[in-house]
Amino acid sequence: MNTSSLFSPVRPRLPASLTSGDELADTITAAISLGSIAVGDRLPAEIDLAAEFGVAVATLRKSLAVLRSQQVVATRRGRDGGTFVMRVPFPSDSQVREYLSSLSIIDLRGYSDEHTAVAGGIARLVSQRALDQDLDALAEQAQQQAETDDLTAQVSLDNRFYVQLGAESQSQRLMRAQMRLQSEVSTLKWSPAAAATSPEAAKYARIQVADALRARDPELAESTIGNLIRQTTYRIIDVKLTLDRPDSEGNAAS
Repeated sequence: MNTSSLFSPVRPRLPASLTSGDELADTITAAISLGSIAVGDRLPAEIDLAAEFGVAVATLRKSLAVLRSQQVVATRRGRDGGTFVMRVPFPSDSQVREYLSSLSIIDLRGYSDEHTAVAGGIARLVSQRALDQDLDALAEQAQQQAETDDLTAQVSLDNRFYVQLGAESQSQRLMRAQMRLQSEVSTLKWSPAAAATSPEAAKYARIQVADALRARDPELAESTIGNLIRQTTYRIIDVKLTLDRPDSEGNAAS
């Protein structure tokens, strides 16, 4: 595995120093926050990560221990074990604004195009392949609400619905692409700084998707989820344009 592709993405990254106070742990956290590493992904082996960052393995293990204490990652033993990403940590509003300002409109439109194509293909397949009871289960999942106002809980609930949607397509490739794209947009979609969704709006969107799937109409299912993705992207672009607009003193709007 090319570990540099995880921690040195082409697109800009949030600055390190989110919450942990450990510089290396912060760097890994920043990569997860922006989707460079998706929830469910296994980190490279400790010796490879240590070499990537130019630190001793013992130093890396201390940083991973910090992330485990925050439940950002979990380590499993055995042949299929390793250290896995468990949740998306959220950066501050100011860090989200900084990241959003660093993106171009082309970056955001490119994301929207790819996600619309992948999610639309998934919706078509699910409407054709899923069993009635599986669609009923998706509809029930769409109605769920998090038991806490914690932002990470809201994101986790929403992401689980779309990951399950990908699984119902019976296409491993599309499901993996769906997980990657979901992780890329989660911070911007849910952060109050980007104002792209709310728990109520996200729940309504899930219900729209579930209803379209239960209609067994591939075109309706594809267009419904595609429209929702584009609407989210448009909201993020609107916030970006506001941030990029100079104020009367020639400074970027805060």
